[in-house]
Amino acid sequence: MAQMQMGAEGKQSLPALLQRNAAQFANAPAYREKEFGIWQCWTWAETAKEIEALALGLINLGVNEGDFVAIIGRNRPYLYWSMVAAQAVGAVPVPLYQDAVAEEMAYVLGHCGARFVIVGDQEQADKVIEIQDQLHQFEHMIYLDPRGMRKYDHTQLHQFSHIQDQGRAARDELTGELAARQNKLNYDSTCVMLYTSGTTGKPKGVVLSNRNVIESAKNSAEFDKLTQNENILSYLPMAWVGDFIFSVGQAYWCGFCVNCPESADTMMTDLREIGPTYFFAPPRVFEGQLTNVMIRMEDASTLKRKMFHHFLAHAKEVGGKILDGKPVGMMDRLKYALGNALVYGPLKDTLGYGRIRVGYTAGEAIGPEIFDFYRSLGINLKQLYGQTEATVFITVQPDGEVRADTVGVPAPEVEIKIGDNGEIYYRSPGTFVEYFNNPESTASTKDAEGWVATGDAGFFEEGSGHLRIIDRAKDVGKMADGSMFAPKYVENKLKFYPDILEAVLFGNGRDRCVAFINIDLTAVGNWAERNNIAYASYQELAGHPKVLETIRSHVTQVNKSVAEDPMLSGCQIHRFVVLHKELDADDGEMTRTRKVRRRIVEEKFDDIITALYDGSEKVSTVTEVTYEDGRKGSIKATLTIVDAEVKPAAVHKVAAE
Repeated sequence: MAQMQMGAEGKQSLPALLQRNAAQFANAPAYREKEFGIWQCWTWAETAKEIEALALGLINLGVNEGDFVAIIGRNRPYLYWSMVAAQAVGAVPVPLYQDAVAEEMAYVLGHCGARFVIVGDQEQADKVIEIQDQLHQFEHMIYLDPRGMRKYDHTQLHQFSHIQDQGRAARDELTGELAARQNKLNYDSTCVMLYTSGTTGKPKGVVLSNRNVIESAKNSAEFDKLTQNENILSYLPMAWVGDFIFSVGQAYWCGFCVNCPESADTMMTDLREIGPTYFFAPPRVFEGQLTNVMIRMEDASTLKRKMFHHFLAHAKEVGGKILDGKPVGMMDRLKYALGNALVYGPLKDTLGYGRIRVGYTAGEAIGPEIFDFYRSLGINLKQLYGQTEATVFITVQPDGEVRADTVGVPAPEVEIKIGDNGEIYYRSPGTFVEYFNNPESTASTKDAEGWVATGDAGFFEEGSGHLRIIDRAKDVGKMADGSMFAPKYVENKLKFYPDILEAVLFGNGRDRCVAFINIDLTAVGNWAERNNIAYASYQELAGHPKVLETIRSHVTQVNKSVAEDPMLSGCQIHRFVVLHKELDADDGEMTRTRKVRRRIVEEKFDDIITALYDGSEKVSTVTEVTYEDGRKGSIKATLTIVDAEVKPAAVHKVAAE
């Protein structure tokens, strides 16, 4: 670490850190990518040359200082290089979500006025071509994968490798210009612009400076003792701030290796092959993996299944304590060691988690049961609380103080205060510069003293100093009887069950709570197959009587758990429906980062909510959907409304005592 800190002094941009890494870690791996089943590798010295060639090529193409360069595609070294090359020439990289439809891309590209777009493949190029008439400032597009691109009009189209070749050819003429532009970069220069997922409206362009990114990367790396020897798997959307800070900010600060999977389909295989030491995933990834584990155990032999559940029960009791260095009896340690040899170790290796030293989850609250499951296996999984506007880090969990019900303590150099209404405010070196071309939103989010309103409600626990997040401030409400309504708390408990993919709770201002539930097609489909239950569609399976009964049993268990919390016992679910379709970002019901757009869901399915409250046993509905090719259609369904068992609230017991 000392070597890193010494070398980083005065390094106030990513290109400057790249030069340091190329000198200090010249032959160490910087990037790996699996292509055609084989891992390709680039050292830091080779990476610096690739980025220099691209930067020179961008100048040659006409990229000016202050231009916006949009980058669209899956995680590939070339696209990560594009972000640093853009900054090296004084431009601003703007990564976009690769699964965004053309219409969404049109808004972002038009809003930032991108003159240049770098895409991964033909699919992304087609989206840009479809909307280019709406983009008045767009001039040139660079594509990485040439497959399918040969017969396109190349007047404004350029192959990535050709731009690099042109840069190398013009090296003598343009090196001075590139050096001059790089030397102008300082802590106040813009490092990247990331668009928020837009849960409440149009996405906003969050401007992050070099200070924001490098100071956040430095502080977080020192907090978790990250070194140049870490290996990470970069598979999350490049447009997301989490990926940017882990795969770019911390990677450049520490000099560790970024590994890119071959495709989304091979991600789990590639994860096992790399065996990362430092890993980040949103809750849905951990939820999905737990679902797959439970599905596989259902198919295992009776002996294996019994052994799995026996040792898992023991891990639940002592695994977290052992991980945190707390006292555990010798017999319990021996039994845990045996469980590690027979169950936990092989399971971690199967998941690709065998070498993880530090693991993080964020983006959404993770269900306590899911969180505890991974920690019980000996995986040092921690939660952080962050936002794009904070360059990720607001709170972190110190080793030995990791809990499922809090998000830890303020991250290094972060100040936090709680407003009178329970809203959380912070300020830090990572606090964003502004929302691009949106002074009103900037002013309403960040005050003159640099305090940022998070929009989340929470409180600091007495004694521990840990922050607890209740929910989004705008989502926390009151039931008709005055008790607290906090939907996320209940939804996360439901999502612990492998066959529940998503849940949305309603009840603000009402006398009772009701819920929408999405089944997990993989888990429930596997169950149907094992039980010889035939189904023709998601809709048919979701409405199957046995599926509804299984979901009802889960809701009953969740109600029992919720009833034990005196503050939130009013949030038990009285009635629910299993929806006839998955909530989908293409239909506007979720963001690209898989956060539910509650208001839209509430408006779109208003007829179903009405039926949940008026005592109806069934409800017929018609829902508009968007197909993969962008066409619109509609699906009709008659849904069964299920009554759930509600438990007596623990608050009455407390009062009686």
